Amino acid sequence: MVFIRNAFKNTFLFLFLIFISCVNGRKSTSSEIQGSFSELHSTQDTVKAQKPIRIGANLMDTYIPILKHKKVALVGNQTSVIFRDGITNKNYTHLVDSLLSRNIDIQKIFSPEHGFRGKADPGELVANGKDLKTGLPIVSLHGKNRKPSKESLSNIDIVVFDIQDVGVRFYTYISTLHYVMQACATYKIPILILDRPNPNAHYIDGPTLESEHSSFVGVHPIPLVHGMTIGEYAKMINGEGWLGENLSCDITVIPIKNYTHHTSYSLPIRPSPNLPNDKAINLYPSLGFFEGTTINAGRGTEMQFQIFGAPNLAKEKYNYTYTPQPNFGSKTPKQQGKLCYGKDLRSITSLDSINLEWLIEAYHNSTTKEKFFKTKSFTIHAGTEKLQQQIIDGLTAQEIRNTWNKDLQKFKAIRKKYLIYP
Repeated sequence: MVFIRNAFKNTFLFLFLIFISCVNGRKSTSSEIQGSFSELHSTQDTVKAQKPIRIGANLMDTYIPILKHKKVALVGNQTSVIFRDGITNKNYTHLVDSLLSRNIDIQKIFSPEHGFRGKADPGELVANGKDLKTGLPIVSLHGKNRKPSKESLSNIDIVVFDIQDVGVRFYTYISTLHYVMQACATYKIPILILDRPNPNAHYIDGPTLESEHSSFVGVHPIPLVHGMTIGEYAKMINGEGWLGENLSCDITVIPIKNYTHHTSYSLPIRPSPNLPNDKAINLYPSLGFFEGTTINAGRGTEMQFQIFGAPNLAKEKYNYTYTPQPNFGSKTPKQQGKLCYGKDLRSITSLDSINLEWLIEAYHNSTTKEKFFKTKSFTIHAGTEKLQQQIIDGLTAQEIRNTWNKDLQKFKAIRKKYLIYP
């Protein structure tokens, strides 16, 4: 009987093992099973550790007491919002509406490039006006008056700065930050900065701006991709004495919670008309160079900064075609109405450095090389005359990148002093 019982048990165990083997497709060792459980627990721990990001604007209990009983001006645009149910949820309210509901005395709005509602073309003159919803006066900081005047700040006790940046030198919101800080430092008005993540904060790259090429497209001697949030950048402007005349602005930064420079961040609202999605924002530092050339970088399509092309690119080298037409964000796109030959970059892996190959290859495959560069525009975007000459001289992307190293290392050492986040 014992023999029969054992045989039955062994047979049952054998059949059970066969069943498990069939289900799994192969036999798992005890170490593999243990490893699977370890991976599961590790994943669960990671999920637990990744607390949701809370932007500065959402931390109202922290900064409302600072604004109480003060006359307030807001520097903001369509990205100046407070999220109700999480960072990616489209259920949000504009900061102006939220502050007014808390009985904060907002006197006026200062608007940057693209306007308060973010609908103007790049470089388009944005006029002063009035917010239709609240009736608040809007003072433009783009065009002739890039700095708040003494008159516009005469009745203001504190300025709130809340704009979503993308971490690229020629994206003009950091230029607006500079001029607002300069004016507020001059007239002894403090600034409250509501910090937001930088979607390109995971790397630092590109040529460093040379002082002789400073403009509204690039004010400070920083690399093209600087790897800082608006709050960190404001600290650097102060600390490095970039406001001039020994000025220093009284700034208070409301930091982001649960954030590092390597935290992935998807923007729920386009920061400007021609950056419609995460892919465009990621490619913007690389394709932005084309702004100073004859090449169209997707303006006049629904794929802004995700494609590039021009009629004068060699047809045999490029099999992707499109025709730019006036649309939202670009009333008169470059190469309007012309068939462009180029590349579709929407499926490429996200970048963690600037890609120069596309620019170099476009130049060498241009049928009109002598007209390829719009020298003045290209120089202010690159921040240096060297890049154009290096491409003309036939340097490879790596050879050009090597010339950036010394300045990049110097900048990283300076940047380290002003970081708020790891």
